[in-house]
Amino acid sequence: MRRVCPAMGGRNGGRGASGAITLPGPSGAHAMRRLPALRAGAKLSADPPYGKATFMTITTCVFDAYGTLLDVSAAARALAALPGNEALADTLPQLSAIWRTKQLEYTWLRAAAGVHTDFWKVTQDGLDYAMEAVGGLTDAHRAALLDLYWTLEAYPDAAATLAELKSRGLNTAILSNGTPDMLRAAADASNLSGWLDALISVESCGVFKPSPRVYDLVTRHFGVPSREVLFVSSNGWDAAAAAGYGFRSIWVNRMSAPPERLPWAPDEIASDLTAVPAAAGRY
Repeated sequence: MRRVCPAMGGRNGGRGASGAITLPGPSGAHAMRRLPALRAGAKLSADPPYGKATFMTITTCVFDAYGTLLDVSAAARALAALPGNEALADTLPQLSAIWRTKQLEYTWLRAAAGVHTDFWKVTQDGLDYAMEAVGGLTDAHRAALLDLYWTLEAYPDAAATLAELKSRGLNTAILSNGTPDMLRAAADASNLSGWLDALISVESCGVFKPSPRVYDLVTRHFGVPSREVLFVSSNGWDAAAAAGYGFRSIWVNRMSAPPERLPWAPDEIASDLTAVPAAAGRY
């Protein structure tokens, strides 16, 4: 695993073979390059080690959405900034952290149990748990937080990173637990749509990350082998699972968290997204 430092300062799309939303590029033309479809590389297994894959030049950069490109704390922050919510200044950050934790936990539990629902339901369930845990919030606060979740802010480094990758002719996409409607709304609201070729949702396969079926969606959509994909996530477990699948991966460790104890590890660790273009050029 290599630790790196930062290296640099469309609603009219259709659906691809994977069921993902395909977005027009900044000029309105599709930027993705179609290559012969190959079966994905190493799959997740309970027992390491994995075989050494022969990696090729990166043609496709795929990003997790929530927490990676989009700031999941933005909804609570925006609600706290509204007049009349001064008393919630201490409560809302705590709520936001619990909400995110339960949201992820519910995806894992549902995936493990084989009981799927969509990410919007999981998001609501996580918020309801968090509200009961912290107390002091009303149904009006709940409605406002859920509404704000559809228009989360992008991190400041997101647009420039995507633009740099597109300028190099790379395919770019989101691969997310989010529903297609959630992803389209978020990409439009954050002004990232113009730099993305596709919004790929787990709803196309009916299971949450880190199922290998989710990562399969990328190779199917773009028609590339797994070893041509660079996957980027702020979730250490997601970046690790993607590496186990056969992607190159970068963990964007925004919170300076310790590494996950899993059979797989991301290829690189970065503090933010600005390191991604340089990493894409190394492989």
